[in-house]
Order: sequence, then structure tokens, then C-alpha cells
Amino acid sequence: MRNFLLTLMLCLMASLTVQAGEYGYLVFTNTAGVKTSMKVDNLSFSVNGSQLQVTNVDGSVNFALADLQSMHFSVNDEADTALDNVLDADRAVQVFTLTGTSLGTFDNLVQATQQVGKGTYVISNGGNAQTVVIQ
Repeated sequence: MRNFLLTLMLCLMASLTVQAGEYGYLVFTNTAGVKTSMKVDNLSFSVNGSQLQVTNVDGSVNFALADLQSMHFSVNDEADTALDNVLDADRAVQVFTLTGTSLGTFDNLVQATQQVGKGTYVISNGGNAQTVVIQ
């Protein structure tokens, strides 16, 4: 049923492509409230089992369908990108993959970034969370 609803939503989005021309991003929000923005340039979708794969000119991101709350077009990149503005570097943080798998809790932001390696993650401490890329 969820795949049917997702397919219906994707068809609706395809029909809105003409109207979405002035928007630069498609923003996905998971059930934890974390937003991930994807540029709309060459945007494509595919469903593989319980995962939604979204691909654009920058690469691909997988979302667990069960954790996907909403998606909408936006003029701006709504994903948080400035760590200093959102996360307290001295507090314990939880790190998750983009599909919601927990990678553990770390004493602080520096320890987390050193231990998880390169990739894109959702980092949370307190009531704040954001998507970050570690290179």
C-alpha cells in the first residue's frame, strides 16, 4: 500500500514539474524532522523494496519509506549546513545514516566525525539535528 501511495505521489510530482520550474530544491523530511535537500537538476526516483532512491547531478540518497514523512519543492536549500549554528560541539551526539540506522552515541561532535568516516550522516544532540557530509 505504501509503495502504491509513493508511486501516486511521484506521478503527481511528475505532473507538477512544469509548475516547479522556479524551485531549485526538493526537500525530504523524515519522521525525526530532519530535512534533506536535493537539487532538482536531473532529479530521478526509484523504489527498491522499502527504499526510495533519489538521484540528481550531485549523486544519490536513499530514504527508508517508513521514515519518510514529507517532501516539498523549495526555492532554498532547507537542509542545515552550519554545524556551529545547530549543534553544540561539546555535547554528546547521536549519529545516523540517511536511512535512519544508528551508528552510535559519541561524547562530542569531533569524536563522532573522527570515528564514522567519510559519508553523509544525520547528527543529533538535544533537540537539534542536521544532515552533514564528512569528507
